[in-house]
Amino acid sequence: MSASTKLATAVQALSHLAGTSSESQNSDVISQATGINASRLRNILSMLARAGIVNSERGLSGGFRLAKTPEEIHLQEIYCAVETKKAFHLDVNRRGTGNDNLPSSVNGYFLSLFSEIQVEIEDKMRAITLRDILNSIHNHPPTPTSSVRG
Repeated sequence: MSASTKLATAVQALSHLAGTSSESQNSDVISQATGINASRLRNILSMLARAGIVNSERGLSGGFRLAKTPEEIHLQEIYCAVETKKAFHLDVNRRGTGNDNLPSSVNGYFLSLFSEIQVEIEDKMRAITLRDILNSIHNHPPTPTSSVRG
């Protein structure tokens, strides 16, 4: 599952939980309501529970519910809960051969640049709450011809 899919799946599940009462919702109910594969959903919800974003309750009446209010849940913490890679990842490890230091100089330049971009991405994600996402979705519902670009 790619990073954007994990993040989108997590936000969709959290949005469902935010829209329900404070009672726990089991993964089958959430799966039916959101259309997310139940196995994938349980995996994502488990990650969110480990991060303290949702509470997980076992048993017949168990399920998942938000551990915090939507105003207290930031996109950055959701992302960190479900993804191990950086949002802006560059895999450069090619070294120059012989006396040619150009590849490592170029790689060093891009690593530095992408590190700065990563900080900006993380700052932006920290500024966005689940409530902001919910408000945006409710104020601007998607149309069949629109798409999200990132």
